[in-house]
Amino acid sequence: MKRLSLLNKISAVISRQFRDMTRTRIESLLASFPKLIPTNTQHTSVETAEVRYVYQPLEDLYILLITNKASNILQDIDTLHLFARVVSDMCRSADEREISKNAFELLGAFDEIVSLGHRENVNLMQVRSVLEMESHEEKIQEIIARVRIIPNTGP
Repeated sequence: MKRLSLLNKISAVISRQFRDMTRTRIESLLASFPKLIPTNTQHTSVETAEVRYVYQPLEDLYILLITNKASNILQDIDTLHLFARVVSDMCRSADEREISKNAFELLGAFDEIVSLGHRENVNLMQVRSVLEMESHEEKIQEIIARVRIIPNTGP
């Protein structure tokens, strides 16, 4: 897997790159996608000479996975569906404002699903569990911050 994007008809709302690609290449692939979507069809993938676009409509947006043509299409579709479930689980609606508001958490969840271009063997519950984990160091820092805020009311 090369890249995951949530896009409107014009540009990416959020995007995560899993493999090295130049910025111009990414922009070119994303710009060509809307022109490739067939109308009146139930297909959710389109191939070009170099890549495969696997996509799913999500309200007014598309969730798009760009892969190479040698990748396993069934695994790509399954991965895309997991990404879509994560978005639905973390956002009240799939509009641009809600996606942008939750971008940091969504990108963290996407990183739990795909690492170095390869799908991790996780499901929605496992991703949710990892995102909810508490950090011991974070708790210590929060305690230190609270102690600093409390004014010194000693004798």
